[in-house]
Order: sequence, then structure tokens, then C-alpha cells
Amino acid sequence: MQRRSLLHYTALTGLGCVAGSPLGWAQAAYPSKPIKVMVPLAPGSAVDNAARIVMQKISQNIGLGIAIENQAGASGIIGADKVAKSAPDGYVLGGFNDSIMTMLPNLQSKMPWDIQKDFDPISLVATVEWGLVVAADSSVKSAQDLIQAAKLAPGKINYGSGGNGSPQHIAMALFAAQAGIKLTHVPYKGATQAAVGLAGKEVDVCFQGIATVNALIKGGKLKLIGVSTPKRMAQFPEAPTISESGLPGFEFNSWFAMMAPAGTPKSSVQHFYKEILKALADDSVKEQLIGQGLTPRGSSPEELTQLLSLQLAKYEKLIRQAGISVD
Repeated sequence: MQRRSLLHYTALTGLGCVAGSPLGWAQAAYPSKPIKVMVPLAPGSAVDNAARIVMQKISQNIGLGIAIENQAGASGIIGADKVAKSAPDGYVLGGFNDSIMTMLPNLQSKMPWDIQKDFDPISLVATVEWGLVVAADSSVKSAQDLIQAAKLAPGKINYGSGGNGSPQHIAMALFAAQAGIKLTHVPYKGATQAAVGLAGKEVDVCFQGIATVNALIKGGKLKLIGVSTPKRMAQFPEAPTISESGLPGFEFNSWFAMMAPAGTPKSSVQHFYKEILKALADDSVKEQLIGQGLTPRGSSPEELTQLLSLQLAKYEKLIRQAGISVD
């Protein structure tokens, strides 16, 4: 049977029983037609890159098309709302970052959906490793340089983000609060646009998921001056940790998880969760994710539910202590 690529639907609608298909779907009706994964972020973002890698493999494994649809805007609120309001049949799923799930609910007084009531968790897919980036010819060489420059000119240094309440916004706001400096926030419509804006010197600095800026760093457009991981990254051994180069104890990463509209059959959630684990166990998938600055994870729906609860409480405290608000 010929299998189509990730972004194309196949003509397999109604072929619920695929010979040799995984997980015994000859008995189960799901999936019997192509699946849409809504990513409420711009193409080229860390979550978008991870979703395309993992969903490509799942599509190949199940012999059905999985279409990625990007819906950027409002830091992911609009795209997530489309998932929440979709039929809970397992054929429209959401690929969300933790900003959508745990940061925005702590920043917005009014949300069109409740992350714990309007979605069913499927699986944690990967964590996104982060770094501090500047234009290639910037005079800023380290986190310490940035802190010193900001103290000399409070509010004069601009940083870009993927929007109010985005992880880029939160990461830099936490950095500034911990360093005791004042920076000016310039929100873009997505992380990719913020990265391009930085390369074009529209802003001075950004926190970004490595997967989002990997190509710009390798292409010489951006310079990675620090990583927010506990230890240096194997892919960028020359880049010091932010903790060792200016702000002791600072760490930040984010994560990508799959969610379904609330009420999706548990059997469908379980099927897709197991397909995610199968894809993440593939050596080529792991290599691609790691090469993009992502760490493959995988979790059960129950484990993701617990993680959500813990992270919501964590960011409620951090955001309050740092005085972060959507401006």
C-alpha cells in the first residue's frame, strides 16, 4: 500500500481495517480516516518542527495521512480554541506547547477554554531546550554582557517574543526579574517571526527554543550566547550555560504535548498515545529531534494530566513572584 507524506490526506477513508496495521485496529474503528493535528503556532517553531517529525513517523506506521495545520495568533489561544470546539472523535488533535497549557491560563483573566476541563491529555512528546540568541555581529557575547548592558541603559534593550504570554516572553521576563534588570518586550505573531526579526536587527536579543533558531545559528545569522539547560548541550558545546555565564541557577525549558478535545473516546486516546511512544522509540526520529535541540520524552495520558497540574501551580507562583503580565 502506498503511503502519502505528512502534509497530504490519503484516499484511505473508510479503510479502518488495514492489513498488518499496528495495535489491532482491525477490531477498533479508530483511525479509519486521516487525522488533523492543529499546531497553534507558526510554521518553523520548535513545537511545529517536533510535530512534523513525530507525526510523519506515525503517519507512515499507520498508513493514514496526518495533516499539520498551523494557526498562529494570540500566543496559541485561537488555535487551541479550535481544537477545544472540534468533535471529540479523535480526528482533530492539538500539538501544544506548555505556554498554551500552563502559562497563558495564569496570565489571562478570561480564557475561551479551560485546559483541564476542555481537553483530554494524550502524551508528553518532547521537551524543548532553550538558548539566549543575538544577531551574529552583536557586541553582546554572554549573559553577563547582556545584564551589564541592561543595567547601564534600563529599558533600552529590546527583546522579541512569539507574543504576549509566549514562552519566549516568560523566559526573558523570568531572566530579567532574576537579574534585576529592565528590558523592553516586543511581541511578534510567532516565535519564527521573532527569530527572523532578531536576525534582521529589529530587536536586540531573544530567548528561543533551539529548534526554532537552529538553522539561523548554523547559517551564521544568529549567535547562541548561552543555553538555559543545567549542562552545556552536546550540539553546541561552545555555548556556556546561562548559569555559568552570568546568572547562577537560571534554567528554562519548555515542552510539547498532544491533546484531544474533551470527551474523546479513551480507546482512541490510548491508541494514539501508544503510536507516539512507538514513533519516539524509532532511532531516526530520536536523531532528528535531538539534532533540533529537542529531547524525546513520551508519557501516558495519566502522567501528562499530573504534569499539567504541577506545572500550572509552578507557573502561577513564578509569574506572580516575577510580576509578569500581558502588556
